[in-house]
Amino acid sequence: MKAKDISVLIVVILIVSMMIIPMPTILLDFLLILNISLSMLILLVAMNTKEALDFSIFPTALLLTTLFRLALNVSTTRSILSKADGGKVIETFGSFVIGGNPVVGFVVFLILVVIQFIVITKGSERVAEVAARFTLDAMPGKQMSIDADMNAGLISEQDARIRRKKIEQEADFYGAMDGASKFVKGDAIAGIVILIINVIGGFAIGIAIHGMGFAEAANTYTLLSVGDGLVSQVPALLISTATGITVTRASSEGNLGTDIMQQIFKYPKLLYIVAGTIFLLGLFTPIGLLLTIPVSGILAFGAYTMQKNIKKEDIRKEEEEKVEQEEDIRSPEKVVNLLQLDTLELEIGYGLIPLADQKQGGDILDRIVMIRRQFAIELGLVIPTIRIRDNLQLMPNQYVLKFRGNRIAAGEVYLDHFLAMNQGVEGGDIEGIQVIEPAFGLPAVWVSSEEKQKAELLGYMIVDPSSVIATHLTEVLKRHAHELLRREETKELVDNLKETYPNLVGELVPGVLSIGEIQKVLQNMLREQISIRDLSAIFETLADYAVYTKDPRVLTEYVRQSLTRQITDQYAENGVIHVLTAGATLEKGISDCIQQTEAGVYYLSMDPQTTRRITEELQGQIERVVNSGGQPIFLTSPNIRMYLKQFVDKIMPTVPVLAYTELEPDIEIQSIGVVNI
Repeated sequence: MKAKDISVLIVVILIVSMMIIPMPTILLDFLLILNISLSMLILLVAMNTKEALDFSIFPTALLLTTLFRLALNVSTTRSILSKADGGKVIETFGSFVIGGNPVVGFVVFLILVVIQFIVITKGSERVAEVAARFTLDAMPGKQMSIDADMNAGLISEQDARIRRKKIEQEADFYGAMDGASKFVKGDAIAGIVILIINVIGGFAIGIAIHGMGFAEAANTYTLLSVGDGLVSQVPALLISTATGITVTRASSEGNLGTDIMQQIFKYPKLLYIVAGTIFLLGLFTPIGLLLTIPVSGILAFGAYTMQKNIKKEDIRKEEEEKVEQEEDIRSPEKVVNLLQLDTLELEIGYGLIPLADQKQGGDILDRIVMIRRQFAIELGLVIPTIRIRDNLQLMPNQYVLKFRGNRIAAGEVYLDHFLAMNQGVEGGDIEGIQVIEPAFGLPAVWVSSEEKQKAELLGYMIVDPSSVIATHLTEVLKRHAHELLRREETKELVDNLKETYPNLVGELVPGVLSIGEIQKVLQNMLREQISIRDLSAIFETLADYAVYTKDPRVLTEYVRQSLTRQITDQYAENGVIHVLTAGATLEKGISDCIQQTEAGVYYLSMDPQTTRRITEELQGQIERVVNSGGQPIFLTSPNIRMYLKQFVDKIMPTVPVLAYTELEPDIEIQSIGVVNI
């Protein structure tokens, strides 16, 4: 143990020993002065802290100082009753402070006890109790707010961790203060009881043992007891005041003195009003101007001085802002910072600001948190933080999603309205703003709150503005998921996998495949909405086949074939999958056009006429299935799958193309058409 740790233990042991071992009066005098000094120090520290957690040791310090004060009470009581002597400090408080009058001393003592017990201690106890309760109740909301700020990009993950820890510390501190305030209350009660015991016991001992007369015993022991009580109550009052200051202290950038000067004397004009009121009080009442003019003059002069200082401060701040702006223009570092781009930005018009303001009930930040969770679960991709900014150049109800500074999606929503979409049920028309739903391109109507109930009765699907934006963002980000996975994000995925599968990652990276080559394979998976969450299985396959080929497209096909269970579950319903099958002529037409370069890379070399025939046939089949309300899925052999996907992407990129080897053997395949040329 360190020396300072041992010293604290020794002090606690000595405090307990004071209750048992008699102390000489000279040592008692020293300890009483030390008690007053410690109490004053704690009060000054409490006044100079910027927030309660800056003095987090206060509950424990409160217990130790209370124990020290009670131990002194026991020692002084023993000395007073046994020797009729409490030392110089107690004698001074009994004679000099109260003028040697026991009655005056007793009244002063009672006033101090009333101030401490009823006013300060009672109030501090109540504030500590309420603060502890409200701090605990507010913890979930504060933690959600921190998560929202982090997802909005307002704070970093490290800042969020620090703020969460601070919330936990606040809850612990106010809970401890709620209990520690009971020590102060008990100390005030003990002071009264000890005084009564000293007076009664001393009177009896003085007459019976020391042979004093009635008057002498009453005077001697009453003065000593009252002096002892005052010596104890002054430090106790200081500690009680420190307790009240600590539990009522709000977080700020300055200490108590700074806050008082900045906040109470922030409005100089009000001081002029107070000065005028005091002057009139002396002018029209018997108090007289002799007493009121000095006070009103000081207040008026203080107001004038503060006004001058405020003007000087405003001028100084303006000059500093001008200098900073000029430095920003000149500084090359500041210009370079302008080149940095946020990966994802959501810009909103000023009319949509309430959606991003939690104080006004906006929940778009929470929706973005859920979008990021959804992507992590469904695609295995951690999308970057989406920063939300207001843009006055946009229409009031417009929003724009940007990827690295470029617009990739835009839409318009109306606050206090709901988007109603017809689900194919026959019904009447509803009044509203006719629009096209941004996520799926379906016709919809923005209806008012009054028209909402009618739309629900007619079978319309009702969606609130936040859900419209969240759904649109989700669909757009799915289409651009492969672009979100850059080399840095890929490196993070590899490092995360390395913590669990170090041998697997070490076998593949960087000896066999580079981060860039792995990135291309994962991007190919995401481009076709195949989850990369099972990264260990993907790396197993890459480790097996990367020794034969480095072509990312070929490696992607091998990876897809290793994820048969995942792909089957993604597209099958109740063990059945409905597909458009590639016919023999289509497969032969594509496979005959596959060429290989000297570098071992495969590519498709097809004449324009054949390309046009295949495209027209595929487009016709897709339109037929879509018009019938189905989901077109193409099924072909594995050697032409990626080339057939190239044709389908030109028509409808969201249509999946699967290979026979990517489906589980027990799945039931039902063909809804055959594509031939």
